[in-house]
Amino acid sequence: MLIKIYPENPNERAIEQVVEVLKKGGLIIYPTDTIYGLGCDITNPKAIEKICRIRGIKPEKANFSFICHDLKHISDYIKPIDNTTFRVLKKALPGPFTFIFNANNNVPKLLSSNKKTVGIRVPDNNIARCIVKELGNPILSTSIKDDDDVIEYSTDPELIHEKYADLVDLIIDGGYGDNEASTVIDCTTGEFEVIREGKGNIEEYL
Repeated sequence: MLIKIYPENPNERAIEQVVEVLKKGGLIIYPTDTIYGLGCDITNPKAIEKICRIRGIKPEKANFSFICHDLKHISDYIKPIDNTTFRVLKKALPGPFTFIFNANNNVPKLLSSNKKTVGIRVPDNNIARCIVKELGNPILSTSIKDDDDVIEYSTDPELIHEKYADLVDLIIDGGYGDNEASTVIDCTTGEFEVIREGKGNIEEYL
């Protein structure tokens, strides 16, 4: 199923429809401020396993990130951070960053069996944030890769629909996606170490 949602003013009924799918353990493909993501409710182990099968990876080895609604939401899943880190996050988010933190015990066991860290995103995209807010907990997220040699990520929602319609329950057309992923930053030591250069420039917020 492909549904159109406008990022400037997401339709409430459509958001509720997406959340209903997630609550039933469904998988969705949705827009962010960078690339399109494949996601599910982080509290649903079966849905997480389905995503792992699609991506061909084991849950405990996967580098998934959590899409959160705001800073307060992030604090539910990470160990306490210092004031400096908090100030940078406050300036940089919502934005095209994935911050890696030390995870606390709220991170589902399936995902934290071997890892003590969690990647957190608060994308600057109303659709993604409205879904998470309505759902009440984060969406597990992984990027939609493209088989094309030139384009690393799929940007056209209609082409994504053609490719993934049989694998997921719902695809959101939120307009063309970006072809550049988020910048990944490791904050586990209290420093801001860039692990992957992407769309965001953390230097602007330090």
